[in-house]
Amino acid sequence: MSEHPQQIPAWTEDEINQANATGRTPAVFIHGLWLLPSSWDRWATVFEEAGYAPLTPGWPDDPETVEEANAHPEVFANKTVGQVADHYSAVIGKLDRRPVVIGHSFGGLLAQIIAGRGLSAASVAIDAAPFRGVLPLPISALKSSLPVLGNLANRHRAVPLTYEQFRYAFANAVSEDEAKQLYDTFAVPAAGAPLFQAATANLNPWTEAKVDTANPDRGPLLIISGEKDHTVPRAISDATYDKQQRNEGVTEFAEIPGRGHALTVDSGWREVADTALAFIQRFVK
Repeated sequence: MSEHPQQIPAWTEDEINQANATGRTPAVFIHGLWLLPSSWDRWATVFEEAGYAPLTPGWPDDPETVEEANAHPEVFANKTVGQVADHYSAVIGKLDRRPVVIGHSFGGLLAQIIAGRGLSAASVAIDAAPFRGVLPLPISALKSSLPVLGNLANRHRAVPLTYEQFRYAFANAVSEDEAKQLYDTFAVPAAGAPLFQAATANLNPWTEAKVDTANPDRGPLLIISGEKDHTVPRAISDATYDKQQRNEGVTEFAEIPGRGHALTVDSGWREVADTALAFIQRFVK
């Protein structure tokens, strides 16, 4: 029984029904903070063309458009890691086949939580937020999260990034023009709670920001790291890999050269999508 029962919106129910009707392996995409499900649209097309049935469910109460999200930021507030993980678990529970799961940033953490619950056939975690037991805390990661962590009241708020904050945290490895275009196209406010949960995970034995890395049903896992990521630098991804590689399943690591935290949405997104797809295709058709 879920600790955080969630209503699945009609558009996600439609995606579930469409995926089940195809008889194909579902591919579930999980976005992170400051993005919406639409950030995966191009990826969904690539995976559909490769023979999977893509779904891009949102976090609970996600608006459908960036404009709507920026007009009503309050809908993001107070979403916790456990609540969102249970929401995605409920979505996956309605699928006829175990899906492959691909997540970015906090979506990468959620993908690992779901894999640890034995719910995915294979998983890809891209620049994944840290969980309990992942110890490095590089300066750039602190600076990236300061817009939220700098004010304790933000735990219960939705926090937007200014362009300058987005440029540092997401778009440091692209041109100024592309950074502005990414900000205008994709950036939305985000729940502060998950960042506080991740920041305190190693101090809190009861944290929701934890992963069952030992589950033998975890399935194959690929961890992808952007070489120039400020928000989740290589040291965090390395520590995540070190934890996960103790699992009896396949655990692999790939670094994408010259890329920052926006690697799933910037002009080089296809290289990352192809890396994820090639890994998935080795294990799940």
